[in-house]
Amino acid sequence: MKKIIQVLTFVAYVMVPFILTAQPQPYDPAFGGGEGGAPVGGGAPIGGGLLILLSLAIGYGSKKIYDARKKVLD
Repeated sequence: MKKIIQVLTFVAYVMVPFILTAQPQPYDPAFGGGEGGAPVGGGAPIGGGLLILLSLAIGYGSKKIYDARKKVLD
């Protein structure tokens, strides 16, 4: 019984994003949207997030190297 519940929970976690999708684009007349052009900019900027991610990765790597050296010297 526990295995069935685990499988059903996993299937629910996988299927929920497909069921709860966002509405179609407002400028898409094929799906009942109004007139208009493509969104301005064409996409989300990734520069700031990428910089934060890289700095966190460098900090994490530095900490791992520091801990490894400290362990070897002890």
